[in-house]
Amino acid sequence: MRFLLAFVIIVIFVVPALAIDDKIADRLWESSKVVDELIKAPDADIPKPLIKRAECVAVIPALKKAAFGFGGQLGRGAVSCRKDGGKGPLGPPAMISITGGSFGFQIGGQETDVVMLFMTPDSLKHLLRDKVKLGVDASAAAGPKGREASAETNATMRSEILVYSRARGAFAGISLQGAVLRPDKDANKNLYNRQVDVRELLEKGDLEIPEAARKFVQSVSQAISGN
Repeated sequence: MRFLLAFVIIVIFVVPALAIDDKIADRLWESSKVVDELIKAPDADIPKPLIKRAECVAVIPALKKAAFGFGGQLGRGAVSCRKDGGKGPLGPPAMISITGGSFGFQIGGQETDVVMLFMTPDSLKHLLRDKVKLGVDASAAAGPKGREASAETNATMRSEILVYSRARGAFAGISLQGAVLRPDKDANKNLYNRQVDVRELLEKGDLEIPEAARKFVQSVSQAISGN
């Protein structure tokens, strides 16, 4: 009887926890694939000068957007920032989520991979808050694309965050204006096996990078270095 009770407890509590771990690991793996594919694709190349200047790089794989007159966005991903005031290597990633809505004559749905470059020290400060509303708390714009794109564009000069996307479906276009970006506290707790403050990850960067997150950090590091 005790053995049966112990088995039930394991099934109820341990198995769901393992499933959550798998989802987070998958999210980090998919985020690393997005970086690899977007950087290598000739028609969606992110200018290297911009990546080298970025304070942080965030990835939302398969951002979901569905609409019929009213549109909504939902996605979860990861972000990693440079240590030592933007001059050092990448630190441990923080898990993030993005939600938001948009109005308009929209019919359809899509999943879009999103890469966001945080270009200024102030943009990093936004990430340290409980939430940031794009276009309100921080300026965001579509980043310039192509190998010949100049790093000194109006979008770069005026925007704290540059956004790149790759649509997987037939839904035309994407806008992150008005979307809310916030730390995914539960995912961070699961990834680091304790409750962590986002400052420990993005500002100090002292924690060891978990095994599940190493591929993501490696992919972003390669994108930054151009290797």
